[in-house]
Amino acid sequence: MSLTVPRRRAAAVLTAALLVPLAACGTDAKKDTAGAEASQSGSGAPAAQLTVLAAASLTDVFKTAGAAYEKSHPGTKITFSFAGSQELVAQVAQGSPADALVTADTKSMDKVKADANAATVIAKNRLVIATGEGNPHKIDELKDLADTKLKVVLAAPEVPAGKYSKKVLDGQKVTVKPVSQEPNVRAVLSKVELGEADAGLVYKTDAASAEDKVDAVEIPDAQNAIAEYPAATLKDSKNAEAATAFVAWLSSPEGQKILQDAGFQKP
Repeated sequence: MSLTVPRRRAAAVLTAALLVPLAACGTDAKKDTAGAEASQSGSGAPAAQLTVLAAASLTDVFKTAGAAYEKSHPGTKITFSFAGSQELVAQVAQGSPADALVTADTKSMDKVKADANAATVIAKNRLVIATGEGNPHKIDELKDLADTKLKVVLAAPEVPAGKYSKKVLDGQKVTVKPVSQEPNVRAVLSKVELGEADAGLVYKTDAASAEDKVDAVEIPDAQNAIAEYPAATLKDSKNAEAATAFVAWLSSPEGQKILQDAGFQKP
């Protein structure tokens, strides 16, 4: 008997020693499974750190849209880089790392066809005349902008807002000598907000974002230009599936409601 007990104890110790790593393996397997599940967002799209290049006029609405998307897609984080569409196109051409691009006109998007996948128009916009609060110079129509006593600021010709501005002014045969030409439409708005300009042509949504600082003079549809916003994923994206999911979401009922609540028109 004195020999049997130690042998049984030894066997028990050996069995326990063998079971410990097996239990650990089971725990690791559960962790791996949980980790895999955690890498998926709530919608089934893969979690990712997305970088989206977007037109300056989308600054406010995309901050709202990004927060809403992240809330409904746990694990996905979106970083936006806002600038004039011409600047965004240059960044893509230079190989700047990004996952998606949204411009304020289709011509800008056409310039990156070799670097982007098929684009979808997600929203439309139109121009208004932004003036100081209370419209102190009593500007009522495009022709009023020809007054040389007014300090008028426009977006530069290579900027989508600048192209649209030229189109509507030329269409009404209005000659404007701007005191400055800005690199994006938000810079135009800022000049008017700060009182450095008496008026400027901006998108309707831009004026709405600063309604406590500027007034917006509507431009009749027959004299106006419609801005289109195409969105596309970039071919060099390292998060192609997640980027595709976000771009598709912009056309979803939830994404469209956010855009339209901000004053953008249906695509």
